[in-house]
Amino acid sequence: MPEYVNWLRHASPYINAHRDCTFVVMLPGDGVEHPNFGNIVHDLVLLHSLGVRLVLVHGSRPQIETRLAARGLTPHYHHGMRITDAATLECVIDAVGQLRIAIEARLSMDMASSPMQGSRLRVAGGNLVTARPIGVLEGVDYHHTGEVRRVDRKGINRLLDERSIVLLSPLGYSPTGEIFNLACEDVATRAAIDLGADKLLLFGADLGLIDENGRLVRELRPQQVPAHLQRLGSNYQAELLDAAAEACRGGVARSHIVSYAEDGALLTELFTRDGGGTLVAQEQFEIVREAAIEDVGGLLDLISPLEEQGILVRRSREVLEREIEQFSVVEREGMIIACAALYQIADSDAGELACLAVNPDYRHGGRGDELLERIETRARAQGLKTLFVLTTRTAHWFRERGFVPSSVERLPSARASLYNYQRNSKIFEKTL
Repeated sequence: MPEYVNWLRHASPYINAHRDCTFVVMLPGDGVEHPNFGNIVHDLVLLHSLGVRLVLVHGSRPQIETRLAARGLTPHYHHGMRITDAATLECVIDAVGQLRIAIEARLSMDMASSPMQGSRLRVAGGNLVTARPIGVLEGVDYHHTGEVRRVDRKGINRLLDERSIVLLSPLGYSPTGEIFNLACEDVATRAAIDLGADKLLLFGADLGLIDENGRLVRELRPQQVPAHLQRLGSNYQAELLDAAAEACRGGVARSHIVSYAEDGALLTELFTRDGGGTLVAQEQFEIVREAAIEDVGGLLDLISPLEEQGILVRRSREVLEREIEQFSVVEREGMIIACAALYQIADSDAGELACLAVNPDYRHGGRGDELLERIETRARAQGLKTLFVLTTRTAHWFRERGFVPSSVERLPSARASLYNYQRNSKIFEKTL
């Protein structure tokens, strides 16, 4: 129970931040078939209950393949896109129609003692996506395969204002009454851009983007995506990553890639500080900057446990407020996770690096090195020639970064007179 209470308290800022926001969620056909689909529906219902405006875009590729196989038809692709002839279009319409009805049915459940109880959702849709044919490329006729021309922004927003979940299928219609088979990624990306959505959430089989060492990439800028696309080649992870980057370039603040196979992946991504998938965002997720007076509370939360352990010298709120300009911090999603201070030593060309602290949950990401570099840059800008540090626990860390053992006698007199012999701190210095 304490863990649940703690999680809910930490989720509260995100609940407030997401209320009345517009999220476009893309779930491929594989995700609809997965055993975890029921949990995803419950999570979508929870988002709706918390005031999120939801547009759900579903795919249908495996369902189309099943119907093609049942009719003895061979699927044809060119550059990864399905060629939709007349016979294939019949399978597409059949698959999309049945899938849409199945999704609407799941969203309509209102069973006692279930997450759906009392939800009373209304699912809306219609001819909200206008499409055009891809036509003939490199001599290949794509027939009824199309691309999104326009999304009915006003119509969708009106439905969202009425508290409906808008369900978009991978079909589009032309002004001449034709039907086109669309990629669900294209529909979701264009919907997110045209609606000015706050987030685009893309479900895939993996936790997110996996690097060449098998590790999850938690955050990317759109300009970093091309290098990953080149490494990935042609696979579905690359399609998701490309869609996420395109949405960000089109003005969507944040795109997220999460797993449809992982129970609770959507909630973890949206309501925890570090998330559980891959974030593609224009703005920097974690920044190093100079501290401001508003950071005093966050600094106290960070350094108080270390002060109680005797690792850092105690600083009262009044002292921090007075010396706040000496501090640099690492901020992550509004939380101060690391800090360091630079004090110029009077009547000398030396400075002291002090109060270097990193939140225990973030101690293996190089934040200490980032702050050290920041402090050294600030010291050089102030014309300082030497940087001193006094430490009781982290001597080896500083020695590995170019600091050499020093002594009280080497300290400028203004700092030497304040040396606390009871703490018996080891002194190190570095020439800048």
